[in-house]
Amino acid sequence: MSQARDHGDAHWPTRPSRMRAACSRAAARCAVVRLALRTPVLPVLIVSAVVLAALVGGAGTIWLPLLAAGPALAATTNGPRGVLCVGLLAAGLGVLFGIRDGVPECELAATLSAVVAVTLASGLASALRCRRERVLAAVRSVAETAQHALLTPVPATVGPFQAAVRYSAAAAEARIGGDLYALIPTPYGVRLIVGDVRGKGLPAVGTAALVLGVFREAAHDEPDLLAVVERIERSLARNLGPDDFVTAVVAGYPQTGRLEMVNCGHAPPLLVRERGDVVAVEPTHPTPPLGLRALSGQTPDLQVLPFTDGDQLLLYTDGVTEARDRCRAFYPLLDGLARHVTEEPEHTLTALHDELLAHVGGRLHDDAALLLIRKPSAVESTKVQVATV
Repeated sequence: MSQARDHGDAHWPTRPSRMRAACSRAAARCAVVRLALRTPVLPVLIVSAVVLAALVGGAGTIWLPLLAAGPALAATTNGPRGVLCVGLLAAGLGVLFGIRDGVPECELAATLSAVVAVTLASGLASALRCRRERVLAAVRSVAETAQHALLTPVPATVGPFQAAVRYSAAAAEARIGGDLYALIPTPYGVRLIVGDVRGKGLPAVGTAALVLGVFREAAHDEPDLLAVVERIERSLARNLGPDDFVTAVVAGYPQTGRLEMVNCGHAPPLLVRERGDVVAVEPTHPTPPLGLRALSGQTPDLQVLPFTDGDQLLLYTDGVTEARDRCRAFYPLLDGLARHVTEEPEHTLTALHDELLAHVGGRLHDDAALLLIRKPSAVESTKVQVATV
């Protein structure tokens, strides 16, 4: 036993060394990969092409000025260090070919001065570009954090409903805009809002945050849906400018089979019956957008709809219906929903969103939000619960 233990112990000193060797090889591979990613391949190829042309065609004074293209191109893809390396390479090759071809000293000095000047200018441009990229990355990170805090993700099931959301901000760099949505369970049933703030940028985001904050608080406090809308109106009247407003649809499901809705100057939701019919829910008494009631004196009207098993409701913003293709034709949302509606809201919105992007050619010019809820039958709900368990 002692001999076996001694024999086994003899191998222990080699294990850490093997691990260190493996770690060293992995670190070396990572270093090679990082070096390959940072190497200014295309600028070096440009310099190599100039060198090849000089070797084949001779007449160095014709080809040497083109060496400045190397560091100039490196500024668009690499950092200051890569630009400097390409510039040194170009200057060194310029000296060698100038001496080989007997280029006059004054001409060679002028060519090298041009290469050095382009290298310094490109290095400065590269440093500024890298700085802007870091700032943009920080702004995107903050915007994404703000969006997650403002537009919280909607779960696949909220109360008795299946639900799904798609949101696209027109400002791709910021990834956040003035459209808003929320879907929350409350003591008075599930309540939801979809709205669109007039304007763009940070003021619109601030207004959207105000509306959502008031809605989430009032939805839990007020048993009457009209009282929820009234609290949002009062808050906006105190905080918005005279030309600012918010269009919105506020809805609630207080009891089985009964859907309440208040449309404040917003696009009419689309109701999908179980048999597949799609209709636009036009408001019975049009109400002005939130924030403009003092100008019109009109009070919101509560609209009640039957909403039973298998029915679906799609709420959206005007960035969807006002999206145009190359021929300036609007996206036909009602027809698109009729084509793509399924029993899974997530699948329906995925198909709609993909078709919308294809319609506009890949990029929206306005913020767009889609929120779809579906009331599954009791049998479907039981199957989902069993599958979850």
